[in-house]
Amino acid sequence: MKKYLAEMIGTMVLVLMGCGSAVFAGSAAGAVSAGVGTLGVAFAFGLSVVAMAYAIGGISGCHINPAVTLGVLLSGRMSGKDAAMYMVFQVIGAVIGSAILYALVSTGAHGGPTATGSNGFADGMMLQAFIAEAVFTFIFVLVVLGSTDSEKGAGNLAGLAIGLTLVLVHIVCIPVTGTSVNPARSIGPALFQGGEALSQLWLFIVAPFVGAALSAVVWKVLAAKEGK
Repeated sequence: MKKYLAEMIGTMVLVLMGCGSAVFAGSAAGAVSAGVGTLGVAFAFGLSVVAMAYAIGGISGCHINPAVTLGVLLSGRMSGKDAAMYMVFQVIGAVIGSAILYALVSTGAHGGPTATGSNGFADGMMLQAFIAEAVFTFIFVLVVLGSTDSEKGAGNLAGLAIGLTLVLVHIVCIPVTGTSVNPARSIGPALFQGGEALSQLWLFIVAPFVGAALSAVVWKVLAAKEGK
């Protein structure tokens, strides 16, 4: 049970810090005058992962992302039961983090483009959004699988590699969708945002899972021993 609670807490922190940076620190579209901009929000998400990797990594592996959990499952590193429980507790954590943001916004002011830091895409840009979320999730999960591999991984530096990769992904993808690459991260804010965020939520669940599944297949090929 400890590892499930760790995933819940880790995802809560990711959503609270990452989405919170967009909500309170200024425009996620990168307007300097509005606050920290794209780069600041990107680092908020990445540094949240780094922090949680070293806080709970030894307990749960610090997936804090259903797409990562799917990739780990398909790579044969965890059971289906654990994967399902991880995903459930990740979503619960995201909802808690979003609830805290909602409470903060409801009792004061915020400077971001949305009240919850929810994901979304412009009219007519669904294909662009799907490609972006699938491809960037593929890259992110591939780094997770590679850096945490028991034989070929980065050891104690894995958390840093994963966090910095998430920063890189956000820098490019924020202008497209606000960057999800994490279904739980999208579900929590969308539940409180409602409206268009909820109607577009399916894409931020399906596309990351597609990218994660592809990364698991590719990593199995890359990690396979020669001759097999």
